[in-house]
Amino acid sequence: MTLINPVHIVGGGLAGSEAAWQLAERGHDVVLHEMRPVRGTAAHKTDRLAELVCSNTFKSTETTNAHGLLKAEMRALGSMVLACADAARVPGGSALTVDRDVFAAGVHDRIHAHPRITVVREEVSALPSPGIVATGPLTADALAETIRARLGIESLAFYDAIAPIIASESIDTSIAFRASRWDKETMEGADAAGAYLNCAFSRDEYEAFIDALIAGDQFTAKEFDAVPYFEGCMPAEEMARRGRDTLRFGPMKPIGLRDPRTGKRPWAVVQLRQEDRGGRMWNLVGFQTRLRIPEQQRVFRMIPGLENAEFLRFGSIHRNTYLNAPGALTPHLSLRDDATTLFAGQLTGVEGYTESTATGLLAGINLSRMLHGSAPIVPPPHSMIGALYRYMREAEPKHFQPMNANFGLLDELDTPTRDKQIKRERYAERALQAIREWMTAEAITPVFEHASETTSV
Repeated sequence: MTLINPVHIVGGGLAGSEAAWQLAERGHDVVLHEMRPVRGTAAHKTDRLAELVCSNTFKSTETTNAHGLLKAEMRALGSMVLACADAARVPGGSALTVDRDVFAAGVHDRIHAHPRITVVREEVSALPSPGIVATGPLTADALAETIRARLGIESLAFYDAIAPIIASESIDTSIAFRASRWDKETMEGADAAGAYLNCAFSRDEYEAFIDALIAGDQFTAKEFDAVPYFEGCMPAEEMARRGRDTLRFGPMKPIGLRDPRTGKRPWAVVQLRQEDRGGRMWNLVGFQTRLRIPEQQRVFRMIPGLENAEFLRFGSIHRNTYLNAPGALTPHLSLRDDATTLFAGQLTGVEGYTESTATGLLAGINLSRMLHGSAPIVPPPHSMIGALYRYMREAEPKHFQPMNANFGLLDELDTPTRDKQIKRERYAERALQAIREWMTAEAITPVFEHASETTSV
């Protein structure tokens, strides 16, 4: 079959499959390029589209959870991938856990059966226009080099060292204090006392923390994820193993700071850097880590002032390819010199199955709009998907790192409450109302109806 002026999508993962479906259902002929099995990866085992290479869970379905709220928004928008996940669901409590083979087969079969979609098995090294690039964290070298040449050498990262992010309301500010070393680096709009929150350690507290850090249980890297440690992003636990004072003379150095509780320089300090404009998310500076999630919770809550820390993002170090979205892309995640070449999936700087799929869904909607003569759109920031897009638009390019869905991305409620359950219920209510109103205003019609959100096998 010869297609006239088709849309080209590069990458047959979650985002690429979702984008292909959205475009085809809106009347566009689509060519979906997937390099497997012509060229395999170290992670994939089959040639199926949308193969899950890590966990088999899409996380929570409850709207009082950030991942569940994002799913509810995507269902309202008509996500095909989520429908396939629902159909492949296995018992997993409130989490959307799937039989990975049934799920991949469901997406694979739907895509191949669609009369407007042609799947081509080949490696692509050029950027499509019009089209969508959704090649994920294992983007092939040739295409990665094309992207880097087009966007600039600083626009593409190949190695991901992420520190945990803590919710501001869970930080004990009677212990953590605002200050910058020698009173420098005060941020515009920040408290006059300084740009950082500082958690001061006594000598005994530091020694206990180092012991816990060294003994912590770590993830063991898979072959495709086994990357060398660079000095600039060494895991905190590896630094601690180099010597008990390595951290104290590195990211935990107390020089230029005084603890207001004692009036003296602390033995060591963990600094937190503001991650968002609203000051609701704080990054543990220098604490990229391979510790398992329960260990991160246990060890990092030993930091004075973080005893009740709520983690909005956990730390990690892994092989990844992602764009510096705020520095290189438009608000709808396209090239700045070609609005009809869009990016989707983990390549854009989102983390997680649901987040990746969401960007593919919106990329498909936006490219269809532009091909029909309308302007691209971005969901409202009160929604979870809109908040993710805002982060990728407004984050500081110098410090940009991949982000997952979390409530710290959302604006505060007009009427604040201390009750977390009530707060999250109100976030969800506001978000879903915002999505519905936005869809009506922009005349967005879902192309896939969800019969049930609780289907289980």
